[in-house]
Amino acid sequence: QVFDAGDYFGIMQVEEVDEEEEVDEEMEEQFKKKPNPGNGPCFKVIVTNENGLQASNPDSVFLVDHAWTYRVEHARQQLRRVPGLLHRMANLMGIAFHGEVPDEGSIEQVLQEMWKYNQTYQLSQGTAEEKVPVWYIMDEFGSRIQHSDQPSFATAPLFYMPQQIAYTVLWPLRDLETGDEVTRDYAYGETDRLIRKCVLLPWVPTEVLDVSCFTPEPPDEHYQAILAENKEKLPVVINPPVYAKDKVFKVFTDIQQVLNNLTHPRFVFTDNEGEADILYNFSHFKDYRKLSEERPEVMVNQFPCENLLTVKDCLASIARRAGGPDGPRWLPRTFNLQTELPQFISYFQQRDRRGEDNHWICKPWNLARSLDTHITNNLNSIIRHRESSPKVVCKYIEEPVLFEREDVGLVKFDVRYVVLLRSARPLRLYSYDVFWLRFSNRAFSLDDLDDYEKHFTVMNYAPGVTLKQVHCEDFIPLFEKQYPEYPWTTVQASIFKAFAELFQVASSKPAPLGICDYPSSRAIYAIDLMLKWDTSRDGKRIMQPQILEVNFNPDCDRACQYHPTFFNDVFSTLFLDETDNCHVTRIV
Repeated sequence: QVFDAGDYFGIMQVEEVDEEEEVDEEMEEQFKKKPNPGNGPCFKVIVTNENGLQASNPDSVFLVDHAWTYRVEHARQQLRRVPGLLHRMANLMGIAFHGEVPDEGSIEQVLQEMWKYNQTYQLSQGTAEEKVPVWYIMDEFGSRIQHSDQPSFATAPLFYMPQQIAYTVLWPLRDLETGDEVTRDYAYGETDRLIRKCVLLPWVPTEVLDVSCFTPEPPDEHYQAILAENKEKLPVVINPPVYAKDKVFKVFTDIQQVLNNLTHPRFVFTDNEGEADILYNFSHFKDYRKLSEERPEVMVNQFPCENLLTVKDCLASIARRAGGPDGPRWLPRTFNLQTELPQFISYFQQRDRRGEDNHWICKPWNLARSLDTHITNNLNSIIRHRESSPKVVCKYIEEPVLFEREDVGLVKFDVRYVVLLRSARPLRLYSYDVFWLRFSNRAFSLDDLDDYEKHFTVMNYAPGVTLKQVHCEDFIPLFEKQYPEYPWTTVQASIFKAFAELFQVASSKPAPLGICDYPSSRAIYAIDLMLKWDTSRDGKRIMQPQILEVNFNPDCDRACQYHPTFFNDVFSTLFLDETDNCHVTRIV
């Protein structure tokens, strides 16, 4: 509560030198590099206390207030509605704003510029929604501390529980004298020179076109490390179990939808995990070794190393086995921001030069329901998103196949297929014959990138948002009426071809480089995809499937609601090898 920073520090405005005056060339270079090249003046923070600051003195630790704390998806709304916020941010960022009423132009400028000023933290407890990263902008004092590769101070966010409020702690790294500048390292923790250059790009614009944007598949060690991190123990080799033709299987499950809907006479439920023939668990199973050694005949609803499909950075890595450096045609071009940042920036800048569309979508490696997912064409924003949580960045589909909703117009839609993996080697893959559709609520256009209901299709978790449902049997004739040259059977054949290729590359190498071919494993996955307009090799316009993600243990609520036999069909196909009358189609 003691506001004494003024006793130690001062904020200096750095004047630009007139062109006519003779200027030392070195000074000129320094000015070109100034880190906050906003439209406004450049500021520096310096030590003004006549005794300087001693790093060992316990009084040399300071708290900096946060002027604005927000989640990205609420930023525009807050700038419109919170009195004085736009004014303060525009001033802080050197953006001219004179009106009293927030205007969209100024708001847009703040939303673009804020990536040079904001920092991030996330809470480690709470629901998935509460764990979404929070961004904050320090007050005028904190925001004017400039970057240095040899910083004089360090900063870190501190969440102060008694007040439920966050501050930034500022402390000196060495003794400072009067007149010394207060600086911090904007790329703190990065030691690699190229990565530092990339991370600092929002403040020190540079081109990395000399870096190849080629992204080969990661080395084997990468997959070994993932296996270790997941604490998964691979099974020993077992002989495929053989069961009596009329055996009734005991099922142990913690999934309510299975308990409520599985009524097939050859399956009974048990509460005793030790006597079960089938373990059908919601949470991830880890110790396959123990299971394979002690109870090899027990079947399980998961495959070892299936995260290679269900985690987005792994999906992009293994997909490169099917399509060279750009990946296969059925997956949007994807970069792992943790490991492929220079390649991404090079690719972005090359597209920029050629005048090609540069809209991208940033996604966390494994959060569902579009949480912490952002669409942008702002390179600074993508680079900074890397600081919050591990993310991939995928090319945003700029020309999706749209669906005419009579109430709204042409909207984006995505399709969810449920696939059943009976075995990895030999590969046996089925698709459930019913697919599910999700629609956006507003007509599509490549603008208003933070308008959720225009760009996203996941509506069943947002309160007060309408959820448009169309059954696939009704959808197909409507679709074919809109696109008479594209019968759904042809579209679906290209979708199944993509699924086949994906599972072929996923199981083409031994675990942990591929899905483990454990004979007692079975699984169902939901694959979400969109269609985009593309040109075939012979110049025809085609609908190209784009696989967006693969989900483990998907929510089958709608499936059971409309198709009461859903789990009977799934269990017959996976555990009894009986597919007649089970509403499934064999893909591989």
